[in-house]
Amino acid sequence: MKPILEIRDISKKFKIATEGQSYLNLRDSLSSLLKKANKNTEEFWALKDVSFEVNTGDSIGIIGKNGAGKSTLLKILSKITPPTKGSIISRGRIASLLEVGTGFHPELSGRENVFLNGSILGMKRTEIQKNFDAIIDFAGVEKFLDTPLKHYSSGMQLRLAFAVAAFLENEILIIDEVLAVGDAEFQKKCMGKMSDLSKTSGRTVLFVSHNMAAVKSLCNRALVLEKGTVKMIDSTENAISYYLKGDTEVLNQRIFSKQHDKKEFSLHEIAFRTKGRTSEEPLIENFPIEFITDITLKTTESNQYHLTYHLYNEMGEAMFSFSHKGSQDLRVGRNRLVCEFPAGFFNSGTYYLSLYVIENNLKSVFTENDIMSFTIIDGDRPLGAWMGREPGYIKPNFNWSHLTT
Repeated sequence: MKPILEIRDISKKFKIATEGQSYLNLRDSLSSLLKKANKNTEEFWALKDVSFEVNTGDSIGIIGKNGAGKSTLLKILSKITPPTKGSIISRGRIASLLEVGTGFHPELSGRENVFLNGSILGMKRTEIQKNFDAIIDFAGVEKFLDTPLKHYSSGMQLRLAFAVAAFLENEILIIDEVLAVGDAEFQKKCMGKMSDLSKTSGRTVLFVSHNMAAVKSLCNRALVLEKGTVKMIDSTENAISYYLKGDTEVLNQRIFSKQHDKKEFSLHEIAFRTKGRTSEEPLIENFPIEFITDITLKTTESNQYHLTYHLYNEMGEAMFSFSHKGSQDLRVGRNRLVCEFPAGFFNSGTYYLSLYVIENNLKSVFTENDIMSFTIIDGDRPLGAWMGREPGYIKPNFNWSHLTT
């Protein structure tokens, strides 16, 4: 049987500005269009000679660091953008869910958008009507079915968009990290549906995610992208192992350039270090570890700002969140925040950190997932002989009482 998808030497080129430019007025913009070439641009290849095949019923995880080319690949497969060179042979209809609200109209009701989005995905009206009740039931938006979509939250839009893509009868379903918008219960529901589509319905699924646990549970194979090229396509376990331990760059410190300067703040540094040592030295379990954030708050308004962090293990599973909110909000000017984790808190392993800058406890004005990673190496074991890595990711030191009878 021929593959349902054949990707042959796909490459995608973009032109990017090499120097920052100020905002142009209309006259300057029109003038620049008349120039034969912009000397301040250079070519950037987001994808380079990407080739692989997908068989009917496969669930393929596409993994890689930010900027590896994952979303660009999915947009090409979804025919949102054409490749610069290469070809794609598809032997089935493709439904894609890449961004919340794609293919929806905010002024139309939820009911009308189901038919609109279904038509965009290539479905006949009779197919949409046959699956309409199941779509609405899965999305859980029956109460708001005749409400204009502009009044839906992003989570409600996601529910409806996923339900349309999942229940319409396309042979290939392409899902980007967009599921991260939904709540935990809905994410679990989506994962179950995608697994059912692949394992019992014979549908083909391409899934991009930074959550390695989700990729492992859903996909039978995984493709690792690095700097626009395919580094590996293998079993899920082998691909994840390569991604996490092979060429993945892990640093305990990140210094930020001016591209992280925002209206409200400038981010200078985030670092982990063993207490009493430098950030360049290894982080060792069983030692206290300091976490440092260096940030300048620029705003002079009366708004309050604080930082919240989410910590993930090497499988992409959320471990816990923490914030400096309990001490005080950021002050205007330079802030150097230091948080100390007690000795032995972390087990050895690699961890990933996401950062949120919160304004007035209401909204996030800045979000960056996987803003940095850090690695804890093995230390001395108080129990004596080395018996392999201990289970779990944290090692809390509890208070014990010894009662005799």
